Amino acid sequence: MGKVLILSENDSLIEKYSKIFEGKFFSYEVCKTEKQFQDITENNFFDIYLADENIVSCNLKQILQRIKNVSENSRILLVSQSGNDDSEILSNIDGYILENYSDKMIVNTINTALKTKSKLDKLTTRNNDMAESLYRLNVLYNTSSQFAGTLDTKELLNYMAEGLEKSLSYDLACIISFGFENEPVLIIDSIYDVSEELTNALKFRAVLNYKSLFEAKEIPFEIDDTKLKIIKNIKNPHEKLSFSVFQYDNMFVPIDLGDQFFGCIEIFKNKPFSTDDAAYFQTIVRQVSLPLKSAGLYKEIKEKNIELEKLERIKSNFVSIVSHELRTPITPLKNALSILSSGRCGDLNNDGKHFLDMAKRNVNQLINIINDILDLNKIEAGMMIFTYKKMNIHSIIENVKNNFINVAKENHIEFSAVEQDNLPDIYGDSQRLEQILTNLVSNAMKFTPENKSITITSELKNAQDIALCKHFENEINSLNGNYVVVSVRDEGIGIKDENILKAFEMFSQIENSLTRKVGGTGLGLPIVKGMVKAHKGAIWCESEEGKGSCFYFAIPVCSENTEIKTVQKEIV
Repeated sequence: MGKVLILSENDSLIEKYSKIFEGKFFSYEVCKTEKQFQDITENNFFDIYLADENIVSCNLKQILQRIKNVSENSRILLVSQSGNDDSEILSNIDGYILENYSDKMIVNTINTALKTKSKLDKLTTRNNDMAESLYRLNVLYNTSSQFAGTLDTKELLNYMAEGLEKSLSYDLACIISFGFENEPVLIIDSIYDVSEELTNALKFRAVLNYKSLFEAKEIPFEIDDTKLKIIKNIKNPHEKLSFSVFQYDNMFVPIDLGDQFFGCIEIFKNKPFSTDDAAYFQTIVRQVSLPLKSAGLYKEIKEKNIELEKLERIKSNFVSIVSHELRTPITPLKNALSILSSGRCGDLNNDGKHFLDMAKRNVNQLINIINDILDLNKIEAGMMIFTYKKMNIHSIIENVKNNFINVAKENHIEFSAVEQDNLPDIYGDSQRLEQILTNLVSNAMKFTPENKSITITSELKNAQDIALCKHFENEINSLNGNYVVVSVRDEGIGIKDENILKAFEMFSQIENSLTRKVGGTGLGLPIVKGMVKAHKGAIWCESEEGKGSCFYFAIPVCSENTEIKTVQKEIV
């Protein structure tokens, strides 16, 4: 049913229209003055305004403008003798009812205006609904983007609350969370301040709601409502919410992902929530669940890393202390054995010399084990000192060859070196490079039987010309430029294909029965790998069980610019 307001001071016109409208499906009211117009329209809205162009008790132009400003879709019809050509009036009216119109024509004009008003209202409603949907989609998109940008549980819950507040305009939200504190937390997000009494009531209600989710199941987290920590986010602290908030419309859902539970949330609003509100509420709460799971995993990883770093420091300190304590008695023991073997304490019989030599060998082996453990500990901690200088690999190969030539003869192994002439210089630590090559040759000696051979080779190669080797593609592909490549090839027992990478792992050889026979800590290759890496190089291996192995390492050739910078950075 439509509502019509007649604005006129002409009694005969008012009487005419009253008779026409009597019994029609729209109601009408009359005002004759501007004061009456203000009183009537203060709390009432009309579909049709009939304005007499001849009214003098009020400013018609201002009245028409005010109607347009307040009621955009309402129709304004000007009652006129023959039309009006005043531009200000024309801009604010939607049509005329002329004095010569018949009663039927007047009613039809009113009905047409009412239909137009109804269609405009529907269109406005649809536009408003669409605008609200677009706004909510935009809020949802922005909130989802915020979820993706953090792994902090507190921030995730704040983003969730902000997104819900923007789209649903709630008055109060109560969120129980188990994510960012060591104990459960109740977050109260409110437009107004919350008294201590209301806070306690909200806390008790939140705990009851939480427990009601698990009536037939085991509660994942026990909560003591007397000890529940409270975090308040108050937007307007100058006003207070009253207990009437419990009469507001409310929605409550858990924050979970399958069988993983992160908390729950309840929101209150002074106006009723719609079905769309409920769907949006559930959507945004579901969306925060997966990031909360990731945040929990991230927090767990961080805590584990901190714990591992602490254990690593303890381990490093323990290794250093134990190694030092072992070295302290070994040094005088080694000196005492040297004095005994020199004959300064008298001659020894053959049995005495045999046991003395056995003691010296075991002391030297223990020293080597301690040195290996200390070296690996320093490499892992990034504390091994390297003294780089321009040098040629030939001197390293020559020293190692001279050190092992007698050992090879004693074991009836053919030992040789094949070096490319005029190899370019490299930047390296001569002591560490000699340690690398010594470890590789020592391993070859252990696992090469009599009447077999071990060969050291050296050559210049560009990274592109180095053949890819199974298990070591990443190491070789990382090389770029020219390298001096050194290899140690033996005709020993070889390594099973599935064990090649294990050879570079700490203590992996301890599980090998043959290694237990020949001795060793299984730390040699991990140490070598760390030292080669410190030289910006790579190490790899080719092996076939029963036919022998070949270990390669590549050290970059020094240039005038880039390699110097690299080495200087490494020293720092």
